[in-house]
Amino acid sequence: MSLATHISRRLTVFAAAAVVSGFALSSSVSAQTLDAALAQAYVNNPTLNSQRAGTRAVDETVPQALSGYRPNVSAGASVGGEYARAKASGVATDGTLLPRSVNLTVSQTIFNGFLTASTTQKAESSVKGSRESLRNTEQTVLLNGVTAYMNVLQGIALLELQNQNLAALQQELRATRDRFNVGEVTRTDVAQAEAQVADANYQVANAVANLQAYKATYRQVIGVEPGKLSPPRSIEFMLPSTLDKAVALGLSQHPAIQSSKFAVDAAMFQVKMSESGLAPVVSLQGQVAQAYDQSNSVDSATTASVALNLTVPIYQGGAEYSAIRQSKELLSQARIEVDVNRDVVRANAVQYWGALEAAKAQIQSAQASVAANTLALEGVREEWRVGQRTTTDVLNAQTDLTNAKSALVTAQRDRVVAAYSLISTMGKLDAVSLSLKVPVYDPRVHYGQVRDAWAGARTPDGK
Repeated sequence: MSLATHISRRLTVFAAAAVVSGFALSSSVSAQTLDAALAQAYVNNPTLNSQRAGTRAVDETVPQALSGYRPNVSAGASVGGEYARAKASGVATDGTLLPRSVNLTVSQTIFNGFLTASTTQKAESSVKGSRESLRNTEQTVLLNGVTAYMNVLQGIALLELQNQNLAALQQELRATRDRFNVGEVTRTDVAQAEAQVADANYQVANAVANLQAYKATYRQVIGVEPGKLSPPRSIEFMLPSTLDKAVALGLSQHPAIQSSKFAVDAAMFQVKMSESGLAPVVSLQGQVAQAYDQSNSVDSATTASVALNLTVPIYQGGAEYSAIRQSKELLSQARIEVDVNRDVVRANAVQYWGALEAAKAQIQSAQASVAANTLALEGVREEWRVGQRTTTDVLNAQTDLTNAKSALVTAQRDRVVAAYSLISTMGKLDAVSLSLKVPVYDPRVHYGQVRDAWAGARTPDGK
């Protein structure tokens, strides 16, 4: 095999236009894909499932608020014993009674300063905000899944490179010892080769430790142990053509910004709820009661009543005014949080766009470096064999080639992670946009099941 052919094959292994082809160390036919790993994370990740449960819990605030429009019905009963002794005109009488009663009370709020309406609107805004928070959590989990997947691929590739480097250095050490035995090199050359082999052993051990840590994180995020992983498909086709478009998409679609906007709406309705504490309350109450054995002269009695009640708050110690002022400050805080999230999204878009461009440039540079260092190593070895180069030159050339290959692997990993991070900043890193083969969780389904529920202690899934 010619040197040019050898270099061409090496570059084919490590070249990557948009995916990390250098990470493929086994057949991709039976290997797990990144999309499959993300699908597992979408279904199994406990953080995401916890957020889904939290979103369902927030859904329940709407029927709780709507209950203010509905009547309150209560029933009561009492039973007791009574003994009476009376004396009149020298005549004493004894009497024993067993008074019993049952009653049914129905009350309906007619007006409460629009408290129920404001509470309902706040709850609905909170539900919409919780859905955006869920979408943001989904993005975070999927991005963590991408990072974990690419870290494992990178760890496998770097470990393979370090093993190759160790094998090459061990071969150099054997050759150096052979030449030392025939007097062609000095003991110093042997010591230098031994030192490089010792360092290479450490680098292998370090690569093994890093790979174990990457696999542990993979297990935490994805939910299963990593098996054979294949290089991911490119998703850079989902990216806009300019940074300004990426920033604009992020500012209009990122779930953290949308969630904070709904938080502003909820805070506005909280102000109205606090102000309703100063409004009069009008309610209607009806009661039906049946009593038995209430006195010696009455065996039973039936009563029915209807009352229209009006309560006008005049002064309640100032707590209601403090609540209004507090809710207005919280509204100001919520509005500021929108600007904070916008600044974060804008900064992240710029950062990840730059990281993606830098990774592309680094890949080109590393590919050229691998080609140059491959040629340099072959040349230095030939010159070393004829005594024109020292052992140190050969060892340094081998180290430079390994470092160049490692830099290429790292740049390829960084390119993929930066692309997914940029998509996340744009608010499109979700199961639907990525076309993951999973049953998509729709929070609107649970909301529709519980919104108008008047009774029932079981959740829609039967718990």
